[in-house]
Amino acid sequence: MEKTKVLILGGTGYLGQHLLQAFAVTNGGSQYDVAFAHHSSPPPRLLLDSFPRFPAFPVDLKSGQGLDSISHNFGQPHVVVNCSALSVPRVCEQDPDAAMSINVPSSLVNWLLTFDKDKTLLIHLSTDQVYEGVKSFYKEEDETVPVNVYGKSKVAAEKLIKDKYPNFAILRSSIIFGPQTVSPVPKTLPIQWIDSVLQKGDKVEFFHDEFRCPIYVKDLVAIMLKLTDMWLSDGGPMQLVLNAGGPDRLSRVQMAEAIAEVRGHDSSLIKPVSATSVDRGVVSPADISMDVTKLIQTLQISPTSFREGVRLTLQSESLR
Repeated sequence: MEKTKVLILGGTGYLGQHLLQAFAVTNGGSQYDVAFAHHSSPPPRLLLDSFPRFPAFPVDLKSGQGLDSISHNFGQPHVVVNCSALSVPRVCEQDPDAAMSINVPSSLVNWLLTFDKDKTLLIHLSTDQVYEGVKSFYKEEDETVPVNVYGKSKVAAEKLIKDKYPNFAILRSSIIFGPQTVSPVPKTLPIQWIDSVLQKGDKVEFFHDEFRCPIYVKDLVAIMLKLTDMWLSDGGPMQLVLNAGGPDRLSRVQMAEAIAEVRGHDSSLIKPVSATSVDRGVVSPADISMDVTKLIQTLQISPTSFREGVRLTLQSESLR
């Protein structure tokens, strides 16, 4: 039986590593041939040692350099998951050209079009920042009116994929949280950071008027595995756009309060402030909470509550 070939772009990143871990565990890895692409060269030794059967390819998504090597050494993938992005809104604002050239995957789509395009599904990670942020619980069919360069680059990416590639699932992800990765990522992880500052007994300011639907990383991985299974069993064209958020609409204050409650920290350390009182060097949408009904109905999944996700995250950190 032919193995399912899966290519993960951005395999050294936070979500990419959690995906690699899931594919390594699933069926003992015997059902899948998995490869990953990375831009940071070379990938950390710890990561390579953790997934010795998964070949790693250096790829520059701006130019497409390195994709031919995947064609020759790995062949046509059945599923490509694109987790690569310049995803810090402030950085995107400072360098719009870099944001557009990295986040709009022209070279990737052009490469996929060199294969039999009916045989490869592209799962592309988008963002809740495609929405304007002026109401609660956005639906997938709502107009995308991004207020910053990061959101604009992601809208442009969605348009490119819809216009040029026939088989895709676009996931508009909210804040992703969960345990640290096998090879620790340099970026600050939200739950771990809030937990550490509250543990120190420091008073910390959190926004009370910006709302998101944070998603537990293992739910996002489960969504991608489910999409892979659907694609392999149905065989027909897939053109899906899904809000990939958790079930709770939360401000940063409410997130911090949930962590304080789970850990027994003093909640009086949490000082609510308005998001408008801080200049972050980028416009941030106020309320981009999402309606995830379509996600739940299409994939028959039940996303983890924020509180439970926090409990699982902190539990796994204590076992590290």
